[in-house]
Amino acid sequence: AASPAPYTPKRINKAIELLEKGQPVYYFQIKGGGYEEGKSHAQTWADSIGYNVEQAPFNAGELRAFIQGLIDGGPTPSGHRTPAVLVTLPVGGIDEAIMRANYWMVEQVLAAGAHGVLLVHARTEGAVQAFVQAARYPRAPKAPGIGEGLRGSGGQGLAAAMWGISSNEYIQKADPWPLNPNGEILLGFKPEDQHALKAIDQTIAVPGIGMIEWGPADMSMSFGFTRSPGGYPQEITTARN
Repeated sequence: AASPAPYTPKRINKAIELLEKGQPVYYFQIKGGGYEEGKSHAQTWADSIGYNVEQAPFNAGELRAFIQGLIDGGPTPSGHRTPAVLVTLPVGGIDEAIMRANYWMVEQVLAAGAHGVLLVHARTEGAVQAFVQAARYPRAPKAPGIGEGLRGSGGQGLAAAMWGISSNEYIQKADPWPLNPNGEILLGFKPEDQHALKAIDQTIAVPGIGMIEWGPADMSMSFGFTRSPGGYPQEITTARN
């Protein structure tokens, strides 16, 4: 029998490519890491890598080195330049003012070449709207509740080099999906405490959010429990559902 034709990636961001088709995205998380860690994961089975700096030191230079390691050890088995790298930020979406004061973190990780960003403890609609705004260029089409994009010109060359495209192409593609059907940036948040849970109907409806990921340990603590391997109390199971 003839060998099947090799798979040709349809997108830069494999996670979005799969979600667009209604397929699951398989991933794992690491807490920081540089060039050698990136190179060691370049041939991973995973579609995406969660680069978690919520508690690990926030270092955009180290993140860039990590992605360069993925590039130098790639492409992936699916033919993508790298797995999708989703960065979990060390700032919580407690309210809009806090997110606006720390929007620079979004710009830094995207300039380093990240394919997506996760916001922890997303408690308010305003915080999530500011989060999406921070990931967009001013030229991007307006969206309800989302102000003019806050990303500044200058970093696109750095990010474009990591994605293997031109600066002009990057500016066109660096926009949140599915708000922009052609966007290559995946934004998400974690509704991981009781406050975030109460606001979930408003926060999940913000244009530009492509995924959410629950936080069982933080949610358990918010309800006064300690996470254990024996399963979740009913309150936590209800929160997850």
